Amino acid sequence: MLTVRPAAERGSYDHGWLQTHHSFSFADYHDPRHMGFGPLRVINDDTVAPGAGFGTHGHRDMEIISYVLAGELAHKDSMGNGSVIRPGNVQRMSAGTGVMHSEFNHSANAPTHFLQIWIVPDRRGVTPGYEERLFGDADKRGRLRLIASPDGAEGSVTIHQDARVYAGLFDGDESDRIAIAPGRRAYVHVARGALELNGHVLGPGDGARLEHEAEVAVRAGRTAEVLVFDLP
Repeated sequence: MLTVRPAAERGSYDHGWLQTHHSFSFADYHDPRHMGFGPLRVINDDTVAPGAGFGTHGHRDMEIISYVLAGELAHKDSMGNGSVIRPGNVQRMSAGTGVMHSEFNHSANAPTHFLQIWIVPDRRGVTPGYEERLFGDADKRGRLRLIASPDGAEGSVTIHQDARVYAGLFDGDESDRIAIAPGRRAYVHVARGALELNGHVLGPGDGARLEHEAEVAVRAGRTAEVLVFDLP
């Protein structure tokens, strides 16, 4: 069964410095029908204005993945990490027993567009950790490239959960598919553009839950960037 969640049905807020869309319940947006999907708890589609950002704040017991679509995002945390992530960078922070961090767009004129993803870990109280990898356009062109996994396979960032995250760029006749093992499910989020997923057309910001499906098959992209979550 494939269930589409149109982008327009997400929780959307204009905070002035931040334009945000919540695929699942988050902060002031609460919908008991959309509290997450398996261990996938948050997909926030955020656009941060120039010279703005998230001040220092804390997290615990969550695997947090940041995926930049446009612009730059400066990161600092209580583990001593400091970096600027750009399109193609995938950042993983395991909050574990507790971590403080901040995220900021230092540009004077360009907004930063990124996805903030939270995955519930398979155990509590892990030692906080940080990791960053670059997956350029060539890595994702016309295929679903593994970017996060429980074992760091294929150079992906490592998360504390039996989940795998793929990212791909699709245009024209490019296509790819991944199998969904029996007993597992998948979630697909179209970051931008449009494509066809298992025969359904999805546009920018649309999501889809896949349960009791044999595969994720994407094709007929129109400047599409897509994330696929293979979940227990």
